[in-house]
Amino acid sequence: MEFSLLWAVLTAVAAAYLALRLRPVATPDRPLDRIIGAAAVGLFAGRLAAVIGTGINPILNPGQLLLVRGGVDTVWASLTAALALTWPLRRHLAALDNLAPAVLAALAGWHGGCLWRSVCLGAASDLPWSWSLPGSAVSRHPVELYAALALTAGCLLLSRVRLPPGTAAAIAVSWAAATRMITEPLRPSLDGGPVWFYLAGAVIGLLAASVSWRRSPITSDSA
Repeated sequence: MEFSLLWAVLTAVAAAYLALRLRPVATPDRPLDRIIGAAAVGLFAGRLAAVIGTGINPILNPGQLLLVRGGVDTVWASLTAALALTWPLRRHLAALDNLAPAVLAALAGWHGGCLWRSVCLGAASDLPWSWSLPGSAVSRHPVELYAALALTAGCLLLSRVRLPPGTAAAIAVSWAAATRMITEPLRPSLDGGPVWFYLAGAVIGLLAASVSWRRSPITSDSA
C-alpha cells in the first residue's frame, strides 16, 4: 500500500497543531477538529465535483469518490471547506482570526508534503535551488515548496500582529489565494489552472479586510 498521500495529510495536520500550540491566544473549542473537519468536507465536495465533471454518475459509481488521486475540483473544495469552517463561527470573528494562522500553517504543511509524494516540481528552471526528476536532465522549480514557504510567512505574520476583528481571517483568505495565483503559472497544467478563482479570492479577501478595518472601534477612535 502506498502511503505518501497519508503522510502529506499528516504533515498538514502536524503544522496546524504546531501553529495552534505556539499561538498565545484563545482559540475556539476543538480548533484542530474544526480545521480537519472543514478540510474533509471540502475534499469530499471537490472530489464529487470532479467525478461529476468527468461524466461519471456518483450514485451508480460511489467507489469513484474514494479515488482522491483521480482529481479534486479546487474551486468546489476551497469554497466548501471555507464555508464549513467559517459558518459555525460567523458571529465570532475573533475566533476566526485566531484560527487563521493555523489554517495557513495547514496549507503550508500540505504543500510541503509534496516531498512525501514526489510532486514538488513544476516548470523548467536554471536557478541554483532547482532540481530534476529521477532520470531527467531538466531541472525544475520546486513550486510547491515556494507555496509552502509563502504560506508559512503568512502564518507567522498573522500570529504576531494585532488586527481588528475579522481582519486576520480576511487577510488569510487573500494571502492563500494570492500564493496560489502567483505560483500557479509554475505548475504543470494543460489549462493554466483556475487563476481567475485565486484572483477573485485575493481581491475579496482584501476588500473584506478593508471593511473590517474601517468598522473597527480602534480605527474609528483614532480617525
